[in-house]
Amino acid sequence: MLSRRAAWQRIWDNRSSTIETQMAYPAEITLRPGAPDFLDLPWDLPLSEWVGRCSRLVELPRGLSRHIVQFVNYSDELYALKEMRPGVAEQEFDLLLMAIEAHLPVVLPIGHAITNTRNDQHSVLITHYLENSLPYRLLFMSQGFARHRMHLLDAIAGLLVQLHLSGFFWGDCSLSNTLFRRDAGMLQAYLVDAETSEFHEGYFSPTLRFHDLQIMAENLDVELKDLQNSGLLTDMSVPAAEAGEYIQQRYQQLWEEITREDIIGANEHYRIQERIRILNDMGFSVGNVELAALENGSRLRLRVFVTDRSFHRDQLYNLSGLDAEEMQARKMMNEIQELRATLSQNSPSSTPLSVAAYHWLENYFNPVIERLRSLIQNDMTPAELYCEVLEHKWFLSERAQRDVGHQFAVEDYLMRFGDFQAFRSDN
Repeated sequence: MLSRRAAWQRIWDNRSSTIETQMAYPAEITLRPGAPDFLDLPWDLPLSEWVGRCSRLVELPRGLSRHIVQFVNYSDELYALKEMRPGVAEQEFDLLLMAIEAHLPVVLPIGHAITNTRNDQHSVLITHYLENSLPYRLLFMSQGFARHRMHLLDAIAGLLVQLHLSGFFWGDCSLSNTLFRRDAGMLQAYLVDAETSEFHEGYFSPTLRFHDLQIMAENLDVELKDLQNSGLLTDMSVPAAEAGEYIQQRYQQLWEEITREDIIGANEHYRIQERIRILNDMGFSVGNVELAALENGSRLRLRVFVTDRSFHRDQLYNLSGLDAEEMQARKMMNEIQELRATLSQNSPSSTPLSVAAYHWLENYFNPVIERLRSLIQNDMTPAELYCEVLEHKWFLSERAQRDVGHQFAVEDYLMRFGDFQAFRSDN
């Protein structure tokens, strides 16, 4: 992973070759390559006046925001435009670029604009809309998402750990500044607003981490009280007043597990792989392992440095080309590993993982998705649907005390949940 300084240098050194600049009165627009030019938008008006005057506007679920946000459609690609004070959009654009370089879960920055509307000047940040994402208010307004609400706080804690491990200070962690994606029955959180964020080179102090957690607790207290007053705060396993404290405790547990140092014997090198495997199971990829001799060399201090939380996601993508969230990928990789063991039993030699992955894709994943394609809604990806089928198959197999097989599980799932999926998409 690039250091913060190297990331900045790469952004600025390559700006002339990777950033296209378009000039059009009354807006100056700076874009990354491959993006639409956005020149047909009514830049002479503030974003609040675009409704009814811009044919590209689309209405999408959104959280609360202190800024005016509009969504536009270009060839079925959706983009979010956020209007801010002059100069702020460019700063946030560069911070998001650095976060992307560090493989952090953030929205994809596309460009920024300087606009002149009447006597006012604004800056506008342009990001790619995070597909299949859910704002927190939708999780509480729709009964179909009730079972996901208990995972929302864990997702926030995991996101903060990821950011802080990379030296990223959020500065305004809140439910409104976060989007969520379903991930094998859980949720993955994505940072949306980096207006107050900072990257810290090298040492990221406990004081800064504590400050970020304090801001998070204060913001969540206000947002959850608002939901409570609106009668929307239901099915939460943690009382609203204790949500911030719960996230802080969960954060601390994750942080200590990831950053702790172990003392091992000189002949206990197997514990290095054990430590790496534990972190991989949590989804974290390991960058470096540091061993330092203690005393007379009979013991070693072990410290493992993680990079990002996409170990299984990267593994699945490299083997199959499927893009999934981390927990989804972990479930599917477990199934591929099981299939590999079965294929190896029936073969004179061990089956390569790549062969097992191809066999799984052609004979398991693709047929299941093709059979259930009509159930894929805006909030669900094929990967999430497949994981729901795996969970259903496990439930049926436990009840039958035998493996019922994919085909039976798929047909039973379709019979039981097909109507519910249609109902949920209408609500």
